[in-house]
Amino acid sequence: MPDSAPPYRTPQDPRHGRLTARRHAPVVPGPTGLVPISGPDGDQLAMTYAPESAADGSVYRLVLLLHGAGGSARQGLDLLLPVADEHQLLLVAPQSSAASWDLIAGGFGADVTRIDGLLATVFDRYPVQEVTFGGFSDGASYALSLGLTNGDLVDAVLAFSPGFAAPPVTHGHPRIFISHGVDDRVLPIDVCSRRLVPHLHSRGYEVTYEEFPGGHEIPPPIRAAATTWLTTPPQP
Repeated sequence: MPDSAPPYRTPQDPRHGRLTARRHAPVVPGPTGLVPISGPDGDQLAMTYAPESAADGSVYRLVLLLHGAGGSARQGLDLLLPVADEHQLLLVAPQSSAASWDLIAGGFGADVTRIDGLLATVFDRYPVQEVTFGGFSDGASYALSLGLTNGDLVDAVLAFSPGFAAPPVTHGHPRIFISHGVDDRVLPIDVCSRRLVPHLHSRGYEVTYEEFPGGHEIPPPIRAAATTWLTTPPQP
């Protein structure tokens, strides 16, 4: 994938959070390894990572990774970078257009457009079989909200220490993994995941929930559990 991505495809109305990008046979092979993507003005829009096995025509699980408030695309990518090669994960980490994601600031908008174009570009270059949205903190809230809105594209959502889920509409029923530290002082567990998980269950979603002793973080055992969950086919 070149450093400067082609013009992005725009959703019909980004306020609805609906994405138009869809999987298809890749047009041109994408590069392997770590690739930064910059816009026309030179600003970093995203980072991607494709395992070396991309060169042999393998099919991937694409994982869109969303950083926390004030974070960076690289911080988003690092959420699963240590396990990408082992599990053949194609990682895509956008940079939010402001300090955090647009939904947190008042509603879906510019970030939906950016993510839709980024996914379209990646689908043009890599063979993708499954699509996962994941994130940490504000990024986890956004992954849940955008993932549930686009459950006809996304089959799984990883939410590490989310605050909420606020999809304006829902499509499909992606499976969900949520983790949260019992001593989290940034997004306290009692008003976040301990309320959110029962609500999702009541809406018919399959949720795997892990609490752990700790704060606003992703301990290695939680990342390992999330990766195992993600890469293990669900029982019929």
